[in-house]
Order: sequence, then structure tokens, then C-alpha cells
Amino acid sequence: MTQEITVQGTVADGFEPVREEFAAFVAGERGDYEGQLCAYVQGRRVVDLWAGAEVTGDSLYGVYSATKGAAHLVAALLVQEGTLELDRKVTYYWPEFAAEGKGALTLRELFAHRAGLIGTDSGFSLAELADDRVVAERLADQRPFWRPGAAFGYHALVIGALTGEVVRRATGRTLQEVYEERVRAPHGLDLHLGLPEAHEPRFRTVQPARPTPAQQAQLDAVPAGPHTLESIAFNRHGAEPTDLESLTNERLIRAKGPASVGGVGSARGLAGMYAAMISEVDGRAPLLKEDTLAEFGQIHSVGYDVVARTHKSFGVGFQATADIWHPFLGAAAIGHSGANGVQSFADPHSRLAYGYTRRRFAFPRGAAPENSRLAAAVHRAALAMR
Repeated sequence: MTQEITVQGTVADGFEPVREEFAAFVAGERGDYEGQLCAYVQGRRVVDLWAGAEVTGDSLYGVYSATKGAAHLVAALLVQEGTLELDRKVTYYWPEFAAEGKGALTLRELFAHRAGLIGTDSGFSLAELADDRVVAERLADQRPFWRPGAAFGYHALVIGALTGEVVRRATGRTLQEVYEERVRAPHGLDLHLGLPEAHEPRFRTVQPARPTPAQQAQLDAVPAGPHTLESIAFNRHGAEPTDLESLTNERLIRAKGPASVGGVGSARGLAGMYAAMISEVDGRAPLLKEDTLAEFGQIHSVGYDVVARTHKSFGVGFQATADIWHPFLGAAAIGHSGANGVQSFADPHSRLAYGYTRRRFAFPRGAAPENSRLAAAVHRAALAMR
């Protein structure tokens, strides 16, 4: 007999329909479902829900590529203050990057997944993937897999290392250090790029997806050659192929917090970061000014992603959330999903910040399908507040 899943937590007045939508979703899930949902509107937490046998609002999960949102918030802060300039060449900050015909690439193009530098010919070991400086050093010598700027493709496991090396060259600090000092610690966010050992008891190991037979047949029908762009981008072609579903279960990854996929946090942490980005929270001014938000949210790469082999949209480091996930959001909405079903974004138009986590990998990878109904419910309630 399937165990009933109970929804716990609180919602503000007017957000009761969000709780009802979340409860309706989890009622149809398997008994081992675990997930968290959190949202802020105008800097105030209005949704704080979780469901599952052992989960709490303080439980921590690997957030996979939602980490990229934190990485590019750091980049946006440095651009905003003039430490970085998007239209300078990458080599202005990182001269060694010029090798193998990459010398003309700008920061803007790099952050928008246009470098063609999705991996290396021989792949990475787990220890290398955990260390952004090692990844960056190897990529500096790598010939791009397409002419830089000629196309775009998701730099799934390496974009954080590339961004991080630029940050380190410009500031003398790692991206993780800047994030900790300027974003996480001041706002008390439960979203870590490098999880301290003391927080390990709160971590919930990621569980692999359980595709239905029809979904598995769909997966099996997709060509998966060892040296396709997708295989290279997800490091499946080398001597130590990456098992994405177990990646954040590795303590080494959690401890070092590689800025592409190594973040660990809660829905509260994800939503809280995006709230701090666009709104005053607890008397603190928004981290980003309107002009910075507009520039980083403006679509820079749109159309056919040569790695994912489907339609994608990127701003400057962030996903163009309204185009590829939630068309009901404002055009300037920015955020990032995670392969295990995580979703996080900010919608400056409605002043909404959203975070969702789950323990078991969803199918397909990326923002889990339930985010469409959950985010829509939160958005409707947020508009009703205006």
C-alpha cells in the first residue's frame, strides 16, 4: 500500500491555492517522494512548503545546474561595479585563454555558452571536475568544438569553471569565496558552494530517476555515441565517465562546490538568493540594479542548442526562463534549472523569486514537469497581490 505523502509548512494569506496545487501534485506521486517549494514576493517569503517522509524545510539537496545561477550572480555583481566588462576579451583577464584560436572571444560570449569549450578531448576525472581551477587550466589549452561565437551549446559541467577563472583573475579570489562573502553569508542563505562538514547531516542523497518503460524506450531511441557534443559536454567519453545522477552524492563535489553543478541547498536557499537579487529583503537593498538585471536577462543565445539538440535560450549566464520553461513570466525572468528537477528563478516584473528542490531525479532531466503547475500557481497568487 502506497504511503500517503503529507504537505507541511506555511503559506501567506492569498497563497492557499499554491498549497492546494502542491498537495494535488504530491498526492499522485510515489510514496518515496521528497520535495520543497519556496517563494518570495517583493522580498517577503510567502510560500514555504515541503513533503516527504523525512524531509524538512531545512533539508539540503544537490541543486546541480541551479548552481550556475549563483555563479553568474557573482559575475553580475562584478560587472555592476566595473570589475568585469562584458565586452572585453576573455584574454584581457586570462591571457592563456587565447590558445587554439579563442583569443577574440568576449566575456559576453563566454557567459552565453558560445565558446565551444564544452569539455576536453580526453575528459575529466571526478577529482578534476571537483576543482574549478584544474578544469579551467585544462580548458585554456583545449581547441574549441565549434568556432567561438558561431553557435551556442550548453557548457554543462564547465561554464562555472570558465566564469570562475575570470573572477579569480580579476579579483584574486575564487568565485566560491566571493559568493560566500558577498551573497550567502550576508543574507544567511542555505545555498552553499562548498558545503561545510557541519551541515552534512542535513544532506539528502540524490536518488536516480525511475523512467517508465515508455520513457526508457524514448531514451534508448536517442543516439548516444561516445564522442558526440552531448557526450563530451556531460563527460561521458573519457576514461572516467561521469554518472550525473550520483555526482552530488560525492562528498568531494559537495565540499569543493564546483560552480557549474556542485551547489547544495534548499528551496529556501534558492528562492532567497533570487529574492535578494531583485528585491529588498530584511532591510537590505537588492543585490542587482535594474540595468544590470536587464542586461543579464536579455537573450544572448536563442534557437538550436548544438549540445542539447533542442531549443534553448540563454541570457548572460542565466537561462531565459520565460522562453524555455514558463511563458507566463515576464520577458526579463532569469534563473536556472538543475538536472535532478530543481528549478529557481526571479521574475522582476512580478517581483517573484521561486525555488523548488526534489530528491529523486525527474524525467526528463532539467526542471521537473511539476514546476509548470507550481510556478504558475505561485505567479497567479503573486499578481493578485499587486
